[in-house]
Amino acid sequence: MEEYPLSALSMALVVLLVFSAFFSMTETSMMAANRYKLRHLASQGHRGARLALELLGTTDKLLGVILLGNNLVNAAAATLVSVIAIELFGEQEWALAAGTLLVTFLILVFSEITPKIIGAANADRLAVILAYLLWPLLRATYPLVWFINLFASSLLRLLRLKPASNEPAALTTEELRSVVLESSHFLPGAHREILVNLLDLEHISVEDIMTPRGDFESINIAAPIEEITDKLATSFHTRLPVYESDPGNIIGILHMRRMVGMALGGILDSETLRQDLAAPYFIPADTPAYDQLRFFRENRQRLALVVDEYGELLGLVTIEDIVEEIVGKFTTSMPGSAAAVGWDAEGSAIIDGSHSLREINRLLGIDLPVDGPKTLNGLILEHLRDIPEIGVGLRIDGIAMEIIQTENRRVKTVKIHRP
Repeated sequence: MEEYPLSALSMALVVLLVFSAFFSMTETSMMAANRYKLRHLASQGHRGARLALELLGTTDKLLGVILLGNNLVNAAAATLVSVIAIELFGEQEWALAAGTLLVTFLILVFSEITPKIIGAANADRLAVILAYLLWPLLRATYPLVWFINLFASSLLRLLRLKPASNEPAALTTEELRSVVLESSHFLPGAHREILVNLLDLEHISVEDIMTPRGDFESINIAAPIEEITDKLATSFHTRLPVYESDPGNIIGILHMRRMVGMALGGILDSETLRQDLAAPYFIPADTPAYDQLRFFRENRQRLALVVDEYGELLGLVTIEDIVEEIVGKFTTSMPGSAAAVGWDAEGSAIIDGSHSLREINRLLGIDLPVDGPKTLNGLILEHLRDIPEIGVGLRIDGIAMEIIQTENRRVKTVKIHRP
């Protein structure tokens, strides 16, 4: 090596360390790159993203060419340091040991740790650039890479290990929900809330969002026609359930738009009302809200009656109820409605007992249990096992509340104290 000056050997060592750093950074960048982002870029015609995806589709060959280059360069660097040590100090054992420690330090700091940190921090940007360099390199060394991988695949078969699929792992609903919640830097809060609500919709049944039987408006067809006409004139709904004698005996759905003209023309009677009723549509209480939304859309329905396992009427659900679960309340709020609920200056809130527990939790930021009764009245009755008197105080899951009013064997009004 006397014909090579020390400066040339030192320069060659620097070049080898740079190449080693390149292979280390490339390995980390390609493995850490977000494949969903690469797929998005590739769909928009980005050639670098398309090459990166093709390389990641053959991970064994990609790692083969990177590790082949990295190990060759590191071995050459170690040999070159030994040569430099001999040139400087002769064939002394301490010199060779010092050279080994020095090359280990240089490779770790300059060719492994630092470039890998850079690659991991900028994986998505670097992957589409490095793919242009890796692609021709893989083509040039393909026979050697194939030969090495032949032994690697044989060893895997001997160990009875099956290589993982190169396709990106599918995200579960909960994983996707976590991704959406962590995307605060990319999505506005309102958009993020809508996406989370949409993902949560499959865990919600129609019983969770229905209007209870005692709270929705309906018409008794057996009532005097004058009473029916007055109710039609004051109703704010476009469709009304019609029952006969018993409120649980729904015989049809009345479309208000058709009835108003008849009522104003004075030709409305009980028989005409019966003839214009649409057949009622009943659904089980445990029907998933998402499935029901899809049914509403596919069958152009807007209203369904919810029944329990015995066929007893529990309540009513509309397409608007499900949509509001996704986008939030968009109808005008009446005084005392769920949408108007909030803490007052004293840290308490007056709530109607018929309000949904899920809606109360959402509006007040508390965590009342929702795996049992669906309304505040039902939760209190289940907890006390009795009809409480006015003024009774109780605590459920650490949340203090007081009974303000009871009516017809149900809790009418409750004061909840901020926890």
